[in-house]
Amino acid sequence: MTRRAGDDVRHVPLRHDGMMDTLKLTDNRRWCSWSRRLFFLLVLGAVLFFYTTDIKEMAPDWSSKWWLKHKTANWFPFKSGAEPELADEFAAQTNGTLIPPTANITSTNETDTISQTLQDVKTKEETQEMTPAPPPPVPYVSPGPYLVEYPYEYHFVINEPKKCEEEKPFLVLVVPVAPHNRAHRDVIRSTWGGESLVRDKVVKLFFLLGLQTGEGAEQLRDQLLQESKEHGDLIQSDFLDCYKNLTIKTMVMLEWLDAYCSGATYAMKIDSDMFLNVPKLIEMLLTAPRTNYMTGLVARGAPVLRDRSSKWYLPPELYAAAQYPRYALGLGYVLSLDLPKKLVEASRHVKAVCLH
Repeated sequence: MTRRAGDDVRHVPLRHDGMMDTLKLTDNRRWCSWSRRLFFLLVLGAVLFFYTTDIKEMAPDWSSKWWLKHKTANWFPFKSGAEPELADEFAAQTNGTLIPPTANITSTNETDTISQTLQDVKTKEETQEMTPAPPPPVPYVSPGPYLVEYPYEYHFVINEPKKCEEEKPFLVLVVPVAPHNRAHRDVIRSTWGGESLVRDKVVKLFFLLGLQTGEGAEQLRDQLLQESKEHGDLIQSDFLDCYKNLTIKTMVMLEWLDAYCSGATYAMKIDSDMFLNVPKLIEMLLTAPRTNYMTGLVARGAPVLRDRSSKWYLPPELYAAAQYPRYALGLGYVLSLDLPKKLVEASRHVKAVCLH
């Protein structure tokens, strides 16, 4: 080429179009390589920032409650060991697992309710911890050698609560007997206590027992349960069956009659070593009063024994009078069924005495 004087000519090398494309591709690759390096460095810096920076240091006003309100599906914004209470709350709300990405996020109102519930539970636990422990039970103190533990809430461990209601007896016979004395019960069942209909009047027989303790008590309990299934005539309460507790046995009998047999007309308490002429008794009761009625072998002017060697000794500090009021002997007495309730009520206001 020729050039004229004064022309500003630059020497630009002439290249083929393919060579130009190659240079452009090379420049693009260099630019992409640097972009990737820069992006990688930014990501690495962000990761290091989150793992080395405490959120509370970064934002002193940051609150765990804010996190619960604005939590995302799969991210936990604290390091291991930080905010254990928050971790517990989060686990409680997610059933111990992270919410899957497709799950619906709990609304703010629901989260507030859950948080308030958790706070209420925590407050209740703290209150329980501050509540003083209940005092230890008062140790048992015996009422004394001539007093028995009555009034007291005794319970029936074997019972026949429906018999009187279903059969509506005219006369109920109650025989106090020792738990182990099966022989006496069988004799009575097969003799004078075996009739259920006398002179067209329904008669029901029941045996009243306490508990036996000591060797063989467990085996005896099983035997009594089997006997109760066979005959359906055992009433057992949870007092200790012994001579000293005969007063309790009598009062438990009255409680049972009032609670389960008040619809009957008469009841008779009779010892297991007695023989009763039931037809003669029914004949007598057909013309007897039906309220406020009690009869038997009545003792009048019986002295209070002060001899300490006597089985029936009673000290004057417990009963000052020289004589007992009139009473029916315990071997057998009859009463109308309005009296058990009245006698039980009166017993709440006097001391129950036993005779040794």
